[in-house]
Amino acid sequence: MQSDNFIDYIRIFCKSGKGGAGASHFLREKFRPNGGPDGGDGGRGGHIILRGNKNMWTLLHLRYHKNLLAEDGKRGSKNNSSGSFGKDIYIEVPLGTVGKNELTGEVEAEILEHGQEVIWVKGGRGGLGNGNGNFATSTNQAPDYAQPGEPGIEEWKIVELKILADVGLVGFPNAGKSTLLSVISAAKPKIADYAFTTISPNLGIVEYKGGKSFCVADLPGIIEGASDGKGLGHRFLRHIERNPVLMILIPADSKNHREEYDILMNELEKYNPDLLDKEMLVTISKCDMLDEELKQEIVREFPTHVPIHFISSLSNIGISELKDKLWHLLIKDLEIE
Repeated sequence: MQSDNFIDYIRIFCKSGKGGAGASHFLREKFRPNGGPDGGDGGRGGHIILRGNKNMWTLLHLRYHKNLLAEDGKRGSKNNSSGSFGKDIYIEVPLGTVGKNELTGEVEAEILEHGQEVIWVKGGRGGLGNGNGNFATSTNQAPDYAQPGEPGIEEWKIVELKILADVGLVGFPNAGKSTLLSVISAAKPKIADYAFTTISPNLGIVEYKGGKSFCVADLPGIIEGASDGKGLGHRFLRHIERNPVLMILIPADSKNHREEYDILMNELEKYNPDLLDKEMLVTISKCDMLDEELKQEIVREFPTHVPIHFISSLSNIGISELKDKLWHLLIKDLEIE
């Protein structure tokens, strides 16, 4: 799901700092020619740290900084002086970002709050010097050795953004998701009469009653085979994992409403079966071309447990009721949690 200014997947090389070596040194002063060991400890190598920033919405900045090399710790010195720590590297990321190990695919860090910090790649520990009583024993009161610092860690990592939104708009390309988002919020997504107008998520804040609000994400359209990587594939589907409520948008002029619904459900299930446990609302758009009889025929096409709502973004039909239903689904999801 890449565009000129929206990047949600980056591969980067990370190397934390090496720990500084401990010092092996003995105190030598005018009146203390045989002073004891006073070698200081080495400093810790620099960490690589992920930090959440609510004002960011893309990983674009990491495109130009794909090699992150933290500073090494400094070696210890005499007078039990410890070496300074290596400078840490902070990676500012949008909320909803996960850090993965490229080799294993393991999720190692997850950023969900503003200012949250996670040490992703730890710097090497500094070596112990021979001072401060380190290594001293009853039979060796003046050890003359010190530890080297531990090496840093170097690995290829994946930084992946999963959009944090309350409601995800799900549907085929050109189903009218962008138009709906522009009607229910102040967002101004690109709208045109061809497939894949939306190639990256658009977010809109929907104002609700009593000063309340919730966030809706207009996500690029699913096509059959998306779970296997076709179309925008996995780059789209990963964002749905963050949405507690999914609005399935199907246009009234679809050739087969139920078949479209089944394809969407199948792609969600193949990608991640847990997605089917989310709160869902099937919304039939362009309903201004339907009379009541046609609406009832469409309702009968779906299983009885599937909630159906009719809207027209152009005529503003059912929009207020849609906000009510989405809000109640969000509250229901919070109560379940």
